[in-house]
Amino acid sequence: MLGSIERPGLENLVLEDDIQYQYTSPLHFKLGVVIMDKFSALKQYFGHNSFRPGQEELIDALLLGRDVLGVMPTGAGKSMCYQLPALLLSGMTLVVSPLISLMKDQVAALIQAGIPAAFLNSSLNAVQYQEVFRLAKNGYYKILYVAPERLATSEFVRFAGNAQISLIAVDEAHCISQWGQDFRPSYLKIIDFIDQLPYRPTIGAFTATATPEVKNDIVRFLRLREPLNLTTGFDRPNLYFEVAKPNNKRAYMWQYIAQHRDKSGIVYCATRKTVETVCDELLRHGILATRYHAGLEDKERQQNQEDFVYDRSRVMVATNAFGMGIDKSNISFVIHYNMPKNIESYYQEAGRAGRDGEKAHCVLLFSASDIQTVKFLINNVEKNEALSENEQEKVRRRDLQRLNQMIAYCKATGCLRAYLLNYFGENTIDYCGNCGNCNGEMVQQDITVEAQKILSAVARVEKRYSFGLGLTLIVRMLHGSKEKRVIQLGLDKLSTYGIMHNTDRTQIRDYIDCLIRTGYLSLAGDEYPVLRMTERAKQVLFHGEKVLHTWRKQSRLEKTASSRKESKAMPTQADESLFATLKALRTKMAKEENVPAYIIFSNATLIDMTAKQPQNMAEFLQISGVGEIKAARYGQAFLEEILNWTKEIRHG
Repeated sequence: MLGSIERPGLENLVLEDDIQYQYTSPLHFKLGVVIMDKFSALKQYFGHNSFRPGQEELIDALLLGRDVLGVMPTGAGKSMCYQLPALLLSGMTLVVSPLISLMKDQVAALIQAGIPAAFLNSSLNAVQYQEVFRLAKNGYYKILYVAPERLATSEFVRFAGNAQISLIAVDEAHCISQWGQDFRPSYLKIIDFIDQLPYRPTIGAFTATATPEVKNDIVRFLRLREPLNLTTGFDRPNLYFEVAKPNNKRAYMWQYIAQHRDKSGIVYCATRKTVETVCDELLRHGILATRYHAGLEDKERQQNQEDFVYDRSRVMVATNAFGMGIDKSNISFVIHYNMPKNIESYYQEAGRAGRDGEKAHCVLLFSASDIQTVKFLINNVEKNEALSENEQEKVRRRDLQRLNQMIAYCKATGCLRAYLLNYFGENTIDYCGNCGNCNGEMVQQDITVEAQKILSAVARVEKRYSFGLGLTLIVRMLHGSKEKRVIQLGLDKLSTYGIMHNTDRTQIRDYIDCLIRTGYLSLAGDEYPVLRMTERAKQVLFHGEKVLHTWRKQSRLEKTASSRKESKAMPTQADESLFATLKALRTKMAKEENVPAYIIFSNATLIDMTAKQPQNMAEFLQISGVGEIKAARYGQAFLEEILNWTKEIRHG
């Protein structure tokens, strides 16, 4: 077992609380020496006995000096794929990361595990920056995190030219592609930095989501050499997906959160204004919430983020500016108050939940108005100077295409998990048993008559207007609207005008969605799609084919949110007091060390402790997530709590 961690002569240096832990000695690491095998390192420093899917293959490739591209969903352990090789390779690993928050969280976790790590970014003052630089030059760190912009500075280029860099890991690598959802021009400069090094290190690129286009861009722009291209399964079995369509989003949201008062979660909103409104609503209902969006001052954003990470605020209400790089393991729910722009963004944001392996809920609150909001945001995006006018137009049209796929997900009647996995190219079963649609109460209705009315209307529109009309105008015409645009186009002169005046517009739209899903109608065009009949529509109009409409009567959340079962691994009722005791001890330690609670031990680790109730250090080391460093630092205190609890139960 390793001894205590020493800080190399920095006892008198005044440091900010949130970064004091990054200064540590390299323990017994020596340049050019492989100290242990990968399995020993995995257990000793990370507390795991086995690798997750895909991790070992990527690690082995990097250890052999082969470039890699790893695409692994959020929570699948992609950080391990470069952190563990960093321990076993000589010299230092450079991690390129886009966000300060990501760097801080990962460095804090590494140091807690006994691994010499640091970051260089704008959060450090001049004294701290130079001290980290000095230690890095002297070989104290095995892992150094930097922002891509840092690579362009002459000071850093000079440092890197004299350092022994064995591996460069590019995190959130999709940022290098204009087709990715988080394109950052600074990522295009990474290869320029690599070209200036006296020798080329092994390069590993990692991301949570990537389409074939994005993968190709990553390989091309980073000039990966015959890389191991590995994409693990995208499925996150512990995540429960649901699309809800409540009449009152606000009421639905705060009622759900109120029913989960001991849980931590994120509420994503499409606009800054909505963030402010929703956050105020939660605060009025006594829920500890905070906010995050680009309109806030940097200091306030940082403070609010830290309040959430350190569990001082239970709920974060944010735009998509909050998310990438957030490494908080105990998030139990993610609510999308508005529909996101695309499936990639949704899956990445929803994937912030359940990173500790426990069951978590991902619910999307959908309304038709969300579609127009997203279209507005796509059409009014800030101009990217790194792209030509033609390229920007291509990106805009691509975004509109992706929006249609996002809308289809919100309106899907089949398995939601299957829809998501199929989108990412995975074949799966049509029933998962763990999503709102699979577990919801499904209702089937014969809407043949309604379908004939709608198809007849579309047929007459196609005959009269060769350019076609959009869904909204068709709905208004069917309902008998007297709005100006309807009259101007002469839609009131068609025989099908007002033919469904007794049917609610929302219901008419729902019927049309059903006809699109079942292949009787299609939407043609990206920016201003128009309704078109398909060949199959003739079967309904002229041959008596029946049309069946299937929908979920009531969401599972609305019916059973307060009584959802916890993870199978959760403590039994008899042991809940022990779990609470261990959580209280973790909270106390986290406050004393000024680190987030989950960095001490995750909820999953506490649950395993509760289930196994270790009685000595040997048994404690068998707990998932407990490595030798953490066992030496925290083991005795947790063992004492477990032993005291056991005595009380026996004599109680």
